[in-house]
Amino acid sequence: MDILVERANGVLTIAFNRPDKKNAITAAMYQTMADALVEAQGDASVRAILFRGSVGIFSAGNDLEDFMKTPPMGESAPVFQFLRAISSAEKPVVASVAGPAVGIGTTLLLHCDLVYAADTATFSLPFAQLGLCPEAASSLLLQRIAGYQAAAEKLLLGEAFDAREAQRMGFVNRLLPAAEVDAFALEQAIKLAALPASSLRVTKSLMKRASHHELQTQMSDEAVHFGKMLLAPEASVSRISGSLTEEPGLTSAPACRSRRNLPRGRS
Repeated sequence: MDILVERANGVLTIAFNRPDKKNAITAAMYQTMADALVEAQGDASVRAILFRGSVGIFSAGNDLEDFMKTPPMGESAPVFQFLRAISSAEKPVVASVAGPAVGIGTTLLLHCDLVYAADTATFSLPFAQLGLCPEAASSLLLQRIAGYQAAAEKLLLGEAFDAREAQRMGFVNRLLPAAEVDAFALEQAIKLAALPASSLRVTKSLMKRASHHELQTQMSDEAVHFGKMLLAPEASVSRISGSLTEEPGLTSAPACRSRRNLPRGRS
């Protein structure tokens, strides 16, 4: 199984389990994660959610070969189901990051409530390098968390940065040795699961509800622009395709939708 889904101690753990491909995410993996998140929403035994990678890698982002063969087609595409589910999750979401987190491997963290990272973890948002634009509302969330200039540096240049910088930017709560981060994140999730569920739900809602509509709109706008840019002459279809042979599984092709499915009247 490329995604492991486990339930214990009130915590639903969703683990990337494709280390031979650097945990690059396929449409099937997005569907599994989306289904698990939706099911957790109505499962009273699940009190918190934990994302983690495998040894030495969180996620290299989208699987490029899978992405090029079956690009996301409309709002029902698995990647969009996943983004809606994680961005709307009412229960606390914790992430444990060890190793590289590329593209959506980084942007999904912006939707988590608590993020713990190994001191050796690295992050990158290579959208502009591929001639594309951000996804998962990262163009909105990252600047709110880190400030405009810090977000612009990461999103415009697309260069990798380390865990200490991620913590300074504000989307990583704490750094730990790589051998300890998964266990610590699980302990934190178990702590959350032991607290009154209604208190956590209301507290999270109060913190997030004012920006929920704006966030969903931003994700839709990003997807519209992304779809157009993917097919533009200067876009990186050739770069994305080339990267399949240059460094498989290590370059993220962020979520997009086909031009044939772009909403009318949007730009």
